[in-house]
Amino acid sequence: MLNRILMAVVLTIVIATGGISAARAQQPISLGQPTAPGWNFEIAPYLWIANINSTMNFNLPPALGGGTASTDTSIGFGDLLSHLNFTTMVTADAQYDRFSLVTDFIYLNLSAAPSRFRSVRLPGEPPVPLSTGIQASVGMDLTAYIWTLAGGYTLAEGNWGNFDAIAGFRFLALNGTLNHSIGITAVGPLGNSATLGRGGSVSSSSDIWNGIGGFRGRVRLGSAGLFIPYYFDIGAGGSNLTWQIASGLGYHTRLADLSLTYRYLTFEQGSDAKLQTLTVKGPMLAVTFSF
Repeated sequence: MLNRILMAVVLTIVIATGGISAARAQQPISLGQPTAPGWNFEIAPYLWIANINSTMNFNLPPALGGGTASTDTSIGFGDLLSHLNFTTMVTADAQYDRFSLVTDFIYLNLSAAPSRFRSVRLPGEPPVPLSTGIQASVGMDLTAYIWTLAGGYTLAEGNWGNFDAIAGFRFLALNGTLNHSIGITAVGPLGNSATLGRGGSVSSSSDIWNGIGGFRGRVRLGSAGLFIPYYFDIGAGGSNLTWQIASGLGYHTRLADLSLTYRYLTFEQGSDAKLQTLTVKGPMLAVTFSF
């Protein structure tokens, strides 16, 4: 809970600072010219129509035989809205000369996401695979907070665009409740058994911090207002590996920048971790306001 409050407080401060300092900014960031000296601020709400895939381990209570159950959850591009209860997606950016501070915050609340049991690991036993043919009505209620905060420095800039090096961290808080209405009894080679009875549920959560480094920027396409945004980071820490990449096409107007990009974000853990993998990928539509 403290981690989530901290995320909300920091994001609020960054956004509020942009609004308060707007009157002091010398001029908006110009697509056709390098960034103006002094303070510049950007805020970009966006919509990420993503494909979400996760593999999680759930601890089974003693009443079910103990051990862990491994599950896969997958939501396609066209199914996200039907499982989405609420979301917040926003990026904020503060720049002073060649220095910058960028934060990205995602909150997802999903219900009844299509899931399946992969295997059950009983105490002292190897994993027991479960057939997909015996499974029905398995759904995941999933809540995720993904917060990235990074400092940057512009290594190259001109009328062509800019190239920034960045370094910071990414935090993931993931809570999942797997609801099932099936009866499965898994028996291990040594005779231990676990029964997932009808109408049951199991829960799991993970809080993961990772350090990251990478680059970002944009390439301007002539004077027509078109540009190519790009972003990449990679890191580790709580994860064995996390990385993210995004690029697409944008258009600059006097009021805001519009961009359509494809974004890929993944976390990779060990097979014994509560969260083994999480991948979020798909098209993203953003509106960037400059002050």
